[in-house]
Amino acid sequence: MNHRPIKPDAALVRLETLCARSEQCSSDLRKKLLTWGIAPSEAEKILDSLADRRFYDDERFARAFTNDKFRFSGWGRRKIRQALILKRIAKSLIDDALEAIDNEEYAATLRRIIRNRALKYPQPLCYNDKVRLARFAASRGFEPDLFFPIINDPTLCADD
Repeated sequence: MNHRPIKPDAALVRLETLCARSEQCSSDLRKKLLTWGIAPSEAEKILDSLADRRFYDDERFARAFTNDKFRFSGWGRRKIRQALILKRIAKSLIDDALEAIDNEEYAATLRRIIRNRALKYPQPLCYNDKVRLARFAASRGFEPDLFFPIINDPTLCADD
């Protein structure tokens, strides 16, 4: 790790390159600048410059993050919301990004995730296995009112 402070011009170029490769949020960029030894006032100027030129946009980041975590990681809305809160994304942007998830696709994904896990247990599912499935679904960030009916569905592991 380089412990020498980076000059503001070099930091700007590094962040432009980073933002061109992948979506970034303002809080992650701000942290990077501060760890590179950039003064807070200079960091804000750099962030303003990047935002003005659309290198980053927290709304765009929230939508991309939500899409990626739902589609590729199988996360539910609760887990995605918490991760975006930790990245200091505005509540309104989080709400908009989560609303973009199609409800039918969300329910189908949840059912598929639970079914795949349930197939690892002996059939029919006993109480303890259902508890494990509920914990699993909750840990993925799905809502109890959505996963309990699926777990209790007698046709969950039936051949399709």
